[in-house]
Amino acid sequence: MAINNIQSMNDIFNTHDTKKWTKSADIEGAISLNDFELDPTTRADSKLTFSEMLSNQILDVNNLQKEADSAIQKLVSGKSNNIQETMLAVEKAEIAFKTMNQVRNKVIEAYKEVMRMQI
Repeated sequence: MAINNIQSMNDIFNTHDTKKWTKSADIEGAISLNDFELDPTTRADSKLTFSEMLSNQILDVNNLQKEADSAIQKLVSGKSNNIQETMLAVEKAEIAFKTMNQVRNKVIEAYKEVMRMQI
């Protein structure tokens, strides 16, 4: 069975132009780093303190969690039939929460490191 699969793959590679596949996947130069601009609120000269920035990020994570809960409720109640958007909202919320949790762990680790320093 495996030999048949390998033979069929070889047939596909021999009958189709694989250079077209790789050329279509070539994205070099498609996106330039100069196309991206910094958000004015993320610049170093902004007046936000670390605690304000952290509070804003926690609120953003909370909003993503609320959006995910709302999307789940709409799907369960039948108001929405789009499971893809629901799963996307849930995954965004999960990634944001995991990132927030890792930042929390790093802050606690840094605090403990500072407390261990001898003066």
